[in-house]
Amino acid sequence: MSIIENSKRLYRLKVNQELPQTPRYLFSDIVSSKAKLTAIYGSRGIGKTTILMQLLKQSPLPQSQKLYISCDHAMFQGVSLFDVVDEFSKKGGELICIDEVHEAEGFEQALKSIYDFLDIKVFFTGSSALHLTSPDFARRYSRYHLYPLSFREYLQITQSVHLQHYSFKKILKDHENIASNIIDVLEDKKILKHFNAFLAQGAYPFYFEDEARYVDRMNETINTIIQSDLSKIFSISPDKISTLKKLLITICVSEPLEMSVDKLAKTVGITKVTLYKYIQYLGDAELIYHVMHQGKRFANIRKPDKLYLANSNLFEALCISKSKGTVRETFFASAVAPGHSLHYVDQGDFLVDEEYTIEIGGKNKSFSQLKGVENAFVAADDIELGTGRKIPLWVFGFLY
Repeated sequence: MSIIENSKRLYRLKVNQELPQTPRYLFSDIVSSKAKLTAIYGSRGIGKTTILMQLLKQSPLPQSQKLYISCDHAMFQGVSLFDVVDEFSKKGGELICIDEVHEAEGFEQALKSIYDFLDIKVFFTGSSALHLTSPDFARRYSRYHLYPLSFREYLQITQSVHLQHYSFKKILKDHENIASNIIDVLEDKKILKHFNAFLAQGAYPFYFEDEARYVDRMNETINTIIQSDLSKIFSISPDKISTLKKLLITICVSEPLEMSVDKLAKTVGITKVTLYKYIQYLGDAELIYHVMHQGKRFANIRKPDKLYLANSNLFEALCISKSKGTVRETFFASAVAPGHSLHYVDQGDFLVDEEYTIEIGGKNKSFSQLKGVENAFVAADDIELGTGRKIPLWVFGFLY
């Protein structure tokens, strides 16, 4: 049996699996992509494979002209990706979806050759840690970055409702009406109950496959990212893999500004140079967010960097003890960073898009720390509705 016949057999098995009814926030943009090659990047477990299957199901092409392959399957070990796509194209293939493209040897050159020589439409997924190095190839494809589920998407799935997203500026300006309208759509009207649940669960779509095993699945995903993706992409030796996990756990149990670089490097047992390199690896893999002081943009100011887990659900998998304040800041960073620049400042917690200062806190958080600061707002937890410059924290989960 040829590799194409084997792939078609596996594709038939895969396409018959039940798919989510609610598409991810990028789905319509990806479907309408006119590019010959379209990339979908993001961390493991956030639904990239599901999008490929939904694309294939929605395509009006006959079954014989479309195909799904996964480069991490054993049958593709040592096989030329270009040769596989070329063979499918020769047999009338019009559309191919390639999963985990970074697992294929020489994938970047293969994709470039597919673009240059074959008449076939390609969607492919890859790790968020992957950097395509050829500027020449970068001009040949469209790229979509998929992030974990937003609070809006989580509510759409769990409450079976349709909710729109809002721009950051729209939330600052009109949050009172936005929050009211969202709560009115919910049958039980208990937005804070759902938000508190979302902080611990549901950022990764596999939560809805098996809620009881969610934390175990998160741990498996984290281990696969570190042991497989990062070690392969960055050629990390096996003896250093445990150090990456230790660094991740240390970030989990520490306050964002609690540990200096010197102290963090000593705790983990590595040099400062290696620490910065590992922070970049974990950031590229979307396991952490690295937030710098806004002053570092202009001068060599000696300010520590803030390190946050990539989303609040990761606390459940990585550490038992967690600060509520850190969880709140982590949620805000994970909600805002995908579409905006984020720095931290001396007055307030975050500077968004170099213009808006945001202080994060509980329902009683005042504006005392923002005295004299222009365009300053409080994002307050534990409130359903805000007023003026005091905005419910949960509303920032509606940015995408």
